[in-house]
Amino acid sequence: MSVPMPGGRSNLRLAVMAGSVAVGMVGMAYAAVPLYQIFCQVTGFGGTTQRADASPEKPLDQKITVAFDANVNSSLSWEFVPVQHSQTIRIGEQNLAFYKATNTTSRPVTGTATFNVTPAGAGVYFSKIECFCFTEQTLQPGQSVDMPVSYFVDPDIVDDPDMKSVKTITLSYTFYAVDEEPVKTSSSSRSQTDNTVN
Repeated sequence: MSVPMPGGRSNLRLAVMAGSVAVGMVGMAYAAVPLYQIFCQVTGFGGTTQRADASPEKPLDQKITVAFDANVNSSLSWEFVPVQHSQTIRIGEQNLAFYKATNTTSRPVTGTATFNVTPAGAGVYFSKIECFCFTEQTLQPGQSVDMPVSYFVDPDIVDDPDMKSVKTITLSYTFYAVDEEPVKTSSSSRSQTDNTVN
């Protein structure tokens, strides 16, 4: 017959608690990124824009200027520029802008874009209906594509006292390389040099 060790139950309880804390911390680490993205999308924090299905039915007569900025991370050998540098638009009206990307390498390359608007407080009022930033983009060697962005500025911006002095909103994208190998496409799609990506 064995004699129970003193404190055996408390050691087991401590081990279970420590294990539970470790599992909880791992779970929170995985949940942190999606929860942060949801927080940013809901609040417009850090210039995160909104997604919408359609623009408001009636735009305002007031206008605002939207400037366009393009950047490429050093990990990606692309040229990426806005086709237009700015647009002066009616608030609430759906608009279309284009960016142009060119793969300057001799191999297929996949990129993905991050985006924000400045001033950061305008993010909650800047809505995108369609955007190339929602999906990864694969460009063949030397291929150029025009990438559309369909957007509007929410009319509620005129009721926000913090936005009264804002006359220009800048929409900025930065493209980064995606680490995985892109899927090979047919030779007919490789020969195309100008396409439109939705």
